[in-house]
Amino acid sequence: MNQQVNIQTAQIKDDEWKQVIHQPLSERTPYETGGSLTITRVAGRILGTPHDETDYYIYLHELYESGDVHILSETLDKTIDQERFQAVQHIHMINQKEKGLSVNRFAAFLDGEQLIVKHSHPGMHRHLRQAFIEVLKTFQSFHEQGFNHPDFRRVLLDLVKWMGNHLEPWLKTADIEKAMPRVIWYGDATKSQIYFLYYLMLIGCDVLIFHPEGKDQFQVIDPDQTCSFVYTYPGTSALVPFPTEKPQRKSTVAYRSTKELDSVLHNEDSLMFKPWQFREHTPVSVTLKTTYDELFLIAKERAFIRPNFKAGTHTVEIPNVFAMIMGKSANEKEYWDRLQTLTEYKESHTIRRFPFTEEVNANYQFHYSDALDQTGQINPGRLMESHIWRYKHLPEGVQRGIAEAVSRMCKSAKLLPQNGESETDVQLYLFTQAVNLPAVLLNVIQTFDYAQTVPKLILYHTEQTGALSRSDAAALLLLNEIGVDIIVYNPPGHKCIDHYIDDQQFDTHWLDEMSFNQEFKEPSIVRKFINKIF
Repeated sequence: MNQQVNIQTAQIKDDEWKQVIHQPLSERTPYETGGSLTITRVAGRILGTPHDETDYYIYLHELYESGDVHILSETLDKTIDQERFQAVQHIHMINQKEKGLSVNRFAAFLDGEQLIVKHSHPGMHRHLRQAFIEVLKTFQSFHEQGFNHPDFRRVLLDLVKWMGNHLEPWLKTADIEKAMPRVIWYGDATKSQIYFLYYLMLIGCDVLIFHPEGKDQFQVIDPDQTCSFVYTYPGTSALVPFPTEKPQRKSTVAYRSTKELDSVLHNEDSLMFKPWQFREHTPVSVTLKTTYDELFLIAKERAFIRPNFKAGTHTVEIPNVFAMIMGKSANEKEYWDRLQTLTEYKESHTIRRFPFTEEVNANYQFHYSDALDQTGQINPGRLMESHIWRYKHLPEGVQRGIAEAVSRMCKSAKLLPQNGESETDVQLYLFTQAVNLPAVLLNVIQTFDYAQTVPKLILYHTEQTGALSRSDAAALLLLNEIGVDIIVYNPPGHKCIDHYIDDQQFDTHWLDEMSFNQEFKEPSIVRKFINKIF
C-alpha cells in the first residue's frame, strides 16, 4: 500500500474537463505509479454560459443524472449533532481565552476531538489533516484578525459539519486509487462554502464550480488560479434553479447563429452595442474635466461616443460630467437656450426645489459595520443581503451597480466633514443616505443603459428655491459615482454644493454676471411645439 499522497492538477485544454472529470485516475495526465499514490484532480470555475444556454443546462442535468458526481450545492446537509457542536464551541472558547491559537495547536485540538476526517490509508489520513491545516493558514492569511475574526467561528463550524455529513461518507465508499469524489457546485456560495470547496480541492477531489452569471466568488481564495483553472463562456445568463429535470426547449440553428453573431458584433471591443447589453455590468464613472462650451457638446453624446469610454468583462467605465455654472451669460438667449436644451432631453430630470432628499437621522452604525468585509470596506454582496437594503425590487444588475457605487463612495469619501467629524463618521453618513435614495433618483438609475444615453440631473438653484442640503449632496455623489451627468445652475453665484463637496470633484464655470431672484424661464410655446414634432 502506498504511504504517500501526491496531488497533481490535470493538464486540460479548452473544455476537456467535460470528458476528464469522468475518467479514472489511471487515464489522466499526469499519472505516476511510483512510490506514492498520485491523485490528479480536475478543479475549475466555469463562468457564464455558451451561445446555446439550453445545451449548458442539459449538460448540468446530465451530470445530475450520471450518478458519479455529487451536486453539493443542491444536497448540502447543514445539520450537526450536539456532541460535535459542543466540541467546536469548546475549542473556540480556548482560542478566545488564549487570544488566538497557532495553526498547529488548533489542528491538534480538532484532531483530539476527532473533528478532522480520518482514513484507513495512512498517506491519505495524514494528507487530510495537512490539507485542513492549509485551509486554516489560508484563512489566517486573508484575515488580519486570524482566528479571532468574527467570521471564523461560523466557517469552522460549517467545515466540521460538512466534513462529517459529506466528505467522511464519500471517502468510506471511494476507492481512492481509482477515483476521488467528484463534486459540482452551482451558483452563489457563502464564505464557509468557498472554504469547504477549497478543502475538497486540496485533498484531491474533482470540483467544478458553475456560475451562469459569470461571478467568480472563488477568486478571493485562489486569485492566481494555482488550485483551480477558469473557463469562461462567451455569454452570461440569469441564475435559475439547478436543472434537476431535463430542459425541454432546444435552440434552433438560426437562434445559435444569431447568438454567435451577437458575440462578434456586440462584444466589448466592437463599439456596436445592443440595448441593455451591459445590464449586468458594474458602472464606474470617469468624470471629465471640460470647458464651459465642451460641457454641452459632451452632454448630448451617448456614453460610448464620449472620450475614455471603456467596456470590460464585468465593468463599464462611463465618461460623465459634474459641473456647477455660476451666474448668467451676457448673451441671455444663448444661456437659456442651452439650459432649456439640457432640461428637454428625454433622459433629463430637473430639480427646482430644495432639498430634494429627506435626511435620515437614524443610527445605522450596526448596519454599516455589518456590511464591512475583512479589509474594512463595504462588501456589496453582504449589503444587498441585509434587511436595510431597500432596492430588492430592482433588477439584480442595477442593485449590484448601486451597491458597488456605495462601496466606492464610502471608501473614498468626498463629502466634507462637519463639526469635527472623523473620516468614519463621514463614511457612515454617506452610507446612511445612500441606502435611502428617493424613488425618483432610483428611476434615473434604473433607466440608465450604460453604453447609450447618459441620464442628466439638472439642478436650478437660486436664493428663492430653498437650501440644498447635505443629504442632497450625498445623493449627488452617489449618482456621480454611477456615471450620471450632474449640472448645477446657480445664477446668483452663492455657495451651493461646495458647502458639502470638495470643489476638486466638479467643474465650476463662472459666467459674465451674477443674477439675483432669477426665476426659471420656461421654454416658449413655439419651442415646445417644435420639440413635440421633432
